[in-house]
Amino acid sequence: MNPLLDFSGLPRFADFKPEFVGPAVSQLLSEVRAVTEKVTAEQDEPTWDSFVVPLDDSIERLRRAWGQVAHLNAVMNSPQLREVYNENLPQVTQLFTELAQNESLYLRYKTLQASTHFGDLSEAQRKFIENELRDFRLGGADLAANSKAEFKENAQQLAKLSSRFNDNLLDETNDFELIVADESDLAGIPEDVIDAARQTAENEGKSGWKFTLHAPSYLPVMQYADNRSLREQIYRAFVTRASEYGSPEHDNTSLITEILKLRRRQAQLLGYADYAQVSLEPKMAQSAQQVLKFLDDFAARAKPYAQHDLEELRSFAASELGLKSLEAWDLAYASEKLRVSRFAFSDQEVKQYFPEPKVLEGMFRVVQTLYGIKIAEDEAPRWNEDVRFYSIRHPNGELVGQFYLDLHARSTKRGGAWMDDAITRRKKNDGIQTPVAYLNCNFSSPVGDKPALLTHDEVITLFHEFGHGLHHLLTRVDVLGVSGINGVEWDAVELPSQFMENYCWEWNVLKDMTQHVESGAALPKEMFDKMHAAKNFNVGMQTVRQIEFSLFDMMIHHGYDPDGPVTPMQVLARVRDQVAVVIPPAYNRFPNSFSHIFGGGYAAGYYSYKWAEVLSADAFSAFEEGGVLNQEVGKRFRDEILAKGGSRPALKSFVAFRGREPTIDALLRHSGMTNESVVERA
Repeated sequence: MNPLLDFSGLPRFADFKPEFVGPAVSQLLSEVRAVTEKVTAEQDEPTWDSFVVPLDDSIERLRRAWGQVAHLNAVMNSPQLREVYNENLPQVTQLFTELAQNESLYLRYKTLQASTHFGDLSEAQRKFIENELRDFRLGGADLAANSKAEFKENAQQLAKLSSRFNDNLLDETNDFELIVADESDLAGIPEDVIDAARQTAENEGKSGWKFTLHAPSYLPVMQYADNRSLREQIYRAFVTRASEYGSPEHDNTSLITEILKLRRRQAQLLGYADYAQVSLEPKMAQSAQQVLKFLDDFAARAKPYAQHDLEELRSFAASELGLKSLEAWDLAYASEKLRVSRFAFSDQEVKQYFPEPKVLEGMFRVVQTLYGIKIAEDEAPRWNEDVRFYSIRHPNGELVGQFYLDLHARSTKRGGAWMDDAITRRKKNDGIQTPVAYLNCNFSSPVGDKPALLTHDEVITLFHEFGHGLHHLLTRVDVLGVSGINGVEWDAVELPSQFMENYCWEWNVLKDMTQHVESGAALPKEMFDKMHAAKNFNVGMQTVRQIEFSLFDMMIHHGYDPDGPVTPMQVLARVRDQVAVVIPPAYNRFPNSFSHIFGGGYAAGYYSYKWAEVLSADAFSAFEEGGVLNQEVGKRFRDEILAKGGSRPALKSFVAFRGREPTIDALLRHSGMTNESVVERA
């Protein structure tokens, strides 16, 4: 009766209870260990069917069950669920560390690779085995017994610390509230945001307007509130989350140091100088030096544009807004005012043309046109009434894949936007298992009878995550470990997502996915032209900010001693001195909320966003040459990029699609930075 042990179909979210987690995990861990013991005890030469398939079967069951638990912990967090998640996380981590260090498994994979059967396997099967052998080495399989024990203990501790990092950040985000009693203090803030703040306060039996640090509440205050002290107050709360300025039990400062120490020790146990070398092993980039050069070159290209952006902003703020000194909490506000002044439109004005249902309809139309598929809403058990579910089918009705769409922010949901896999495509005895994905965002919810309205940036975010989803869902690879996004180099995994963002800037696409929330009129071409003219507004400042994060990430994982006297904040200060044009207040504690690298999978890999932008811009330039909705080019992109998943190196897939290796030219052109010499190819 335990829904976590039912793998006959979609997850049974309606039946889920936290008390199911422990028994399910215990049983599935035992199953994996039993299968592992069986396949390693066999004396016959291993084959794909006798060795890999049964092992995959048992591990997949565990991953699917635990994936549901991890997903719910991220989108429907509760004290009970958090407790059982954190209780079972070390056991799951221990199991995968055991597998990664199992000498008998390692030997069987080596034997399979050396066998006469290996040459008969498909390209995807061979790639999977090669990846497994690499991951065994990175998982400590070659270590001596005492080092293995330490490596295993460290891995469990790292999992605990990352979970605590995310929990602390969520708790600090949820704990903050700003109740505004005087309506005059809300001048400038959009009406729908004010309505939502009033509704939030009323729901809690409070008078006035309640603002939080969740994006739909925080960002409009920073961008639109005329009250400077209000902006400063909420800015300070946001940038000091999970730091010494808040609740001591939620302070991530010591966790950062512990995480960095353990990562460095893990790298040293494996024979590497630092964690960056470990992180880069399964990526496209060959070394930390190559990444740093890429980022330094990009920074040199972007910084003059960033300085020009800032000078213009300061001049405008002083002359038009009376802001003699431009502070961190003024940047978004002044930028919005300057954009309105220069291009005669505001984000809030544009937002009225992007009701959520119309945006979804338009986005689906794009991919249906490009890839020859059909998307329709479907039924499935859900974890929240807001969640919607869709099926993707071939024109003949054959099921391709399915996905959940959870778009709205709530207090039980972690911030940001992300895609995750629920079920992965693979070949089974009874046919092909179709993939299922989770797509999650944190947009505003509908208010009353009005649909949720998206800013253009939020439309871009939605397209981005859907690109990830399509990478998972449109795969034709039947081997679990390299199907969809599995096995794709981390610095190439953003290619399909960033590729999709380009369609948010195409008039022939955008005009059909807009409808004014009151008049029903489509977005005027005149307004789109203004948006397009403003596309690269402040692009220099935005670029150096991303490079700042990327350099900080690489530098604390490469050549940095977490036991030494230099703190991560001091490393960040050095990076800012090098590339930033805006230095935030001394109390800013950005690392304490940098969940990508301390609570997620981007450690020594945050550069991947800029790296993959080179790939995605170059890929989209093929559509610009042949027509942005060209079905022939779309078919080639699907066949050579999306369908191949991780079954071959990402560079090989890119060359198969584009006919050559990537260059940075298209990205520079798209970003409006083409006046200087082209930086070295990424």
